[in-house]
Amino acid sequence: MSDLEKVFGLHAVEALLRHHPRRVKRIWLAERRNDPRVQAVLELAAQARIGVTSCERREMDEWVEGVHQGVVAEVSPSQVWGEPMLDELLDRSEAPPLLLVLDGVTDPHNLGACLRTADAAGALAVIVPKDKSATLNATVRKVACGAAEVVPLVAVTNLARTLEKLQKRGVWIVGTAGEASQELYSQDLSGPIALVMGAEGKGMRRLTREHCDYLVRLPMAGSVSSLNVSVATGVCLFEALRQRRATSGG
Repeated sequence: MSDLEKVFGLHAVEALLRHHPRRVKRIWLAERRNDPRVQAVLELAAQARIGVTSCERREMDEWVEGVHQGVVAEVSPSQVWGEPMLDELLDRSEAPPLLLVLDGVTDPHNLGACLRTADAAGALAVIVPKDKSATLNATVRKVACGAAEVVPLVAVTNLARTLEKLQKRGVWIVGTAGEASQELYSQDLSGPIALVMGAEGKGMRRLTREHCDYLVRLPMAGSVSSLNVSVATGVCLFEALRQRRATSGG
């Protein structure tokens, strides 16, 4: 039985071809799909000498759950990194690291959206616990629009212990909680930080919260009490990016 995965969608397949072409074994293209948007995929596939096969859209509909846009790639299994990769990334980082920690985010759509935002905001990596967390799959890659091939996803056995290690390396742990007294915009996010976002509906686990150096909240002006975790992640990461650019004069 093949252990290959199917990745679908123009952005996800193109990102794989650009960053990890050796993982791509074959590409399927929907019949009569020859518009300009697929030309980049075809050119990259030709450069990497990867076969492209035409097939009917209804076949693709049976292969994947989601909008495949008429492009599906068969690839070697997803790469989820372990804790040694985190140490390597920190050792190589020249700027103060910005890390995103997702404590128990199980919805693959939210994980994909968080990876996309993490890439856009310049995060070094996204850290998740190995258990009770979404992991890389075709849905995550599709939603991430290529970011899953660029931003390392690091899965750790013990999240609290990982936070302790980060603190010993000079990284401040900033957790988000609706009941926090301090607002996000009054917290200094320009230095080395790991931003911790809690699970959908439940927030951070108790042990995770206890390992945070600071807790912050988003100011809410309307009737809802909280935001979707991927939306809240975007607000927090881009506030960190804003502060870093202001500090560096960029």
